[in-house]
Amino acid sequence: MLELKNISFQVDDQGADKEIIRNVSMTVPDRKLIVVTGPNGGGKSTIARLIAGIEKPTGGRILFGGEDITEKTVTERARMGIAYAFQQPVKFKGIRVLDLIRIAAGKTLSIADACEYLSSVGLCARDYVNREVNASLSGGELKRIEIATVIARHAKLSVFDEPEAGIDLWSFRNLIDVFRNMRETIEDSSILIISHQERILNIADEIIVLKDGVVDRQGTRDEVYPWLSSGTAVTAMECDGQIRAMGREVNGK
Repeated sequence: MLELKNISFQVDDQGADKEIIRNVSMTVPDRKLIVVTGPNGGGKSTIARLIAGIEKPTGGRILFGGEDITEKTVTERARMGIAYAFQQPVKFKGIRVLDLIRIAAGKTLSIADACEYLSSVGLCARDYVNREVNASLSGGELKRIEIATVIARHAKLSVFDEPEAGIDLWSFRNLIDVFRNMRETIEDSSILIISHQERILNIADEIIVLKDGVVDRQGTRDEVYPWLSSGTAVTAMECDGQIRAMGREVNGK
């Protein structure tokens, strides 16, 4: 179980402290799928980076499995079982897709096993397994390969920052089943997803709405989702003069 206790995060903004996250507390229980949503600039991706250890909080504590991990590094958290998928995946020149999946799994997988992970995210495995993870791959291909590596890790906590970004509608629909299967088949694991997408919100056990760096609302899907669909939530989700419709599909459909 992951616990954030009164987490705050500030950055230096031209000599002045700018508060990105303010006194946020939340829990991600074992075997639950939690979705964090809210307007752009509300602090969602910052929360994901704080959990992964990419950023360090300026206040509060982070507990994982009852252990305080606030000061632990990315590597230490990864060894404890926290996996993180970037919104913009990292390229690895000289490393094949097969090698990357084997590294993620922590063992020598057969090509057939690696191909199974690739197929689960909508990639034709034989076309990708021996390719390098470099700029020759599109953003959507890199995103799906990264998600396949997270699945291969069988982590205790898997954090996905907007997994729908850059992928086609068919693959996105397939990922919904992937997330469901991860929750149901990986023992004592949990999933936290940063997303605006209706289909992801609909499979959540709990939804947390972040706005202006604070928790605006949190509860079960049945408690929060109707509010998100209401006129009140539309106002709350307004951002830079544009409203991101919660019912909109991937690629604007």
